[in-house]
Order: sequence, then C-alpha cells, then structure tokens
Amino acid sequence: MRQLVECVPNFSEGRRTEVIDRIAADIAAVPGINLLDRESDSDHNRTVITFVGTPESALEAAFRGIRTANELIDLDVHQGAHPRMGATDVVPFIPIEGVSMADCITLAQRLGQRVGAELNIPVYLYEAAATRPENENLANVRQGEYEGLKTAIETDPRRKPDFGPSRMGKAGATVIGARAPLVAYNVYLTTDKVDIARKIAKAIRHQTGGLRFVKALGLLVNGKAQVSMNLTDYTQTPVFRAVELVRREAERYGVGIESTELIGLIPQKALFDSAQWYLQLDNFQPDMVLESRLTGASAGDSTFLNALASAEPTPGGGSAAAYAGAMAAALVAMVARVTVGKKKYADVAARMAQIVVEAESLRATLESGVKRDAEAFNTVMDALKLPKDTPEQQTERAAALENANKTASEVPLAAAQTALAVLALALEVAEKGNLNALSDAGSAGSLAETAIFAAGLNVKINAKGLTDRAAAADLLQRLAAVEAQAAQHKSRLHDLLRERGEM
Repeated sequence: MRQLVECVPNFSEGRRTEVIDRIAADIAAVPGINLLDRESDSDHNRTVITFVGTPESALEAAFRGIRTANELIDLDVHQGAHPRMGATDVVPFIPIEGVSMADCITLAQRLGQRVGAELNIPVYLYEAAATRPENENLANVRQGEYEGLKTAIETDPRRKPDFGPSRMGKAGATVIGARAPLVAYNVYLTTDKVDIARKIAKAIRHQTGGLRFVKALGLLVNGKAQVSMNLTDYTQTPVFRAVELVRREAERYGVGIESTELIGLIPQKALFDSAQWYLQLDNFQPDMVLESRLTGASAGDSTFLNALASAEPTPGGGSAAAYAGAMAAALVAMVARVTVGKKKYADVAARMAQIVVEAESLRATLESGVKRDAEAFNTVMDALKLPKDTPEQQTERAAALENANKTASEVPLAAAQTALAVLALALEVAEKGNLNALSDAGSAGSLAETAIFAAGLNVKINAKGLTDRAAAADLLQRLAAVEAQAAQHKSRLHDLLRERGEM
C-alpha cells in the first residue's frame, strides 16, 4: 500500500527570496518529495511550504528545511505581523494515504528529537503529538512569541521544551506536531481599522467563545484589516460558516468583506461543501462535477490524452508540445534528486538541489502552457466565426483574427523557449548527474527537443496567418534562435551520452 504524508512547515521569512529559494531547494532535493505549494507574505514576513512524500522522505525533508532556516534566519532582527517563535515556526505532519495519525505523531517525535539533538533547537510538540494538554493549542505554545519565550524558557518550568535545550539561539524554538488537514483562510475587510479585525477575530475564534475548530487573529496586511483564520477541522466547522460569521460581525461595524485568500492548499471536499451550501444544492454529489466524472471514467488513463485523441481541434499539437516539455522537466528534476545525497556527487549537490527548483518551476510553466495553447487556438476559431457581411464587420473580424493569430504564435514560441531552458538543464544533469540516471537525462533531452520542434511547427503555421509581416518575421527570427541553440545542445547531449556510455 502506498504511504503518503503531507508536511506544511511555516518559516519566519517572507521577504528575502534567496533565503526562501534555499529552503525550498533543500526540501525538494530529498528523493520522493513532491513540492506542492509555496506561499510567501511580506507583511507577515512568513512563508508556508507544502510538500508530500513517504513518511521517511517527509521526515528528512522537514529536517533539512529546519536546518537551512536555522542557518539563514535570525529572529533577533525579524519583524512581521504574524506571531512567531522560531525561524522554523511550526511543522505539522498530516496523514494523507496509508498512514495513520499515530504514524504522524511518531514522525513528529522523531523529528523533534533529531532537531533538538543535532541542531540544538528547543522543540515543543503540539496538536495530536502534544505531551501536555495545554500544548495541544498552538497559541498556548507560542505565547509571548520569540521575545517572551527567550526568558521564560530558562526560568519557567512550564515552558520547558519536549526536546533540545532550555535556552534559545537566534533561530528560536520550533513547534512540531501532527494534525488533520487545516484550511488557512484570510478575509480582507473594507477598512484599514485593524481594531475592527481584532474584535471580529475575538468573536469568531473558539478560544474566546466563537466557533469550534476556528483560530483567528486580526491583522493589518497591505494596508487592509485582515481576519486571519486557521480552520483546524473543516468537516466540523466548514469554511462557509466561518466566512458568514465574519460577514455578520463585520456588519456590526459598518464594514464588509472585500476579498478572501487561501494560504497553501485546500481539500476538495471543503470547496464542494461551500458550493453546496451557497447554491442550496441539496442533492449535490461530488461525481456530479464534470471533471470528477471524467476522471472516474478514465481511471488508469490520461484525460489529457483522451482529449488529444478526440475529434475536437483543441487540445492540439501546441498543447502536446507543452506537455512533452513538462515531462522533460519532470525527468530533469528526478535526475537531480537522485544525485543529491550521494557521496560520489557531493561536489555538485548544491547545484543539483537548485536544478530541482528550476526544473519544477519550468514544469509548472509548461503544464499551464497546455491549457494556454488550447485557449489561444480557440480564440482563432472564434475570430473566424465572426460575421463579415459589412465593411465594418470585415474590419472588426480582420483585427480580431490578427490579434488571435499573433497570440496563437506567441504562446507556442514561449513554450519552445521554456523547453530550451529544460534542454539546457537536461544537458547539465547528463554531464554532472548520477550516472545511473544517465538514460533518464537523455530521455529528458529528447523530449525537450521534441517539444521545441512541435512548438515551432505551431509558431510557423500561425505566423503565416499574420498580415503584419514584420511581426511575423520577428516571431520566426526568435524561433530560429531557439532552434539554433537547441541544435547545439542536442549535439552536445549526444556526445555526452556516447562519452558516458549510453550511446
């Protein structure tokens, strides 16, 4: 049975991208880890990273993230709107598949012991892993924040950590635990009066008489009053109920809700529950959603491939090019991951960790390009359907078609340029990466080459439809530059494969 654990560490840094990049790279470099999300807020001065993996890989990735944060973040100079007590403030483990809450508690205990012993950081266990009832609530553990705990940890027996020393360095203390999936959800009010947000937060949070399973703070973020919430069990207190209570409390002060935001990821069921409540869909079932039904109908198959094989003109070759490039980027990330941590490749470990981050970013760009290409060509089809009975209609149709063809040329060109960056990384991991994964590096390069060729065909056919020949010539010139550089990379890649024994 597959075992999958989610981990959502919160780091006290949301402004220095180079620090966040280092932490994310060290996490992503652990084999078996899938980095799902990274959310930074400069006002909170905080970053939330979400990743999943096997229990052992999640444990290792969490430790590496804490270790890097310990080196790069100094709480003595840290300032931000969000409460914090450590460079790595909180690290929860969440059971996803084939793993129990008890398993996650064990992970929290093992990580806490290791962090305390190897990094000399005080560690408190919270939520389901708490060793003391009062420490189940994160707010209790974090009381006094870094500045207050710095003294209390040495003088108050009640603040003695579960692991590590009873004193704090510049990295502060870290809270580690196990919990159910949590929804981090913020509501921005139509006012800049933070005292209103604080009054609303007090009214809705469970600790001060509000809703069960709701934690809330009133903050000033980006010049707006914000009610920041953690819904610790959305199945008992759903998102819509918390939002509606915020709305009612806000009306008391003559303000409303301007917008809301998610921090990190949200379970699909939480969205379904909200949709069912707001739309009053009493007979709603998850399989009534089109995408859910399609996924079920094509279990074990690819919905994208089914769409590609259909009689519809989209998705087509441009989308397929972006998909091929995304697969190439995924293989590059895999080769880099199996290189990191091997003694034989210690001298390139830092670069390989960075390649993981770069490849995953390129993969995300190309994956989104699958949809963008289909949308761009649909715009061309829509322009062709516009009426042309009068001179005015003909002019309008010609302008719409020109713009659509230009976009339909630029989108695959961008995919080709991104795939070129993937090809360059494939060349690098083929040259420096784990020799046991050389064939994978070669496969990545081949897929990237194919993506560039296929995307180029789409650039050429759509540029041909432009009446602005100067714009068309510019597009083709930029494509030619990509193709020329790709040819050089291809030649070098094939030489490397021969030199290292794969051809």
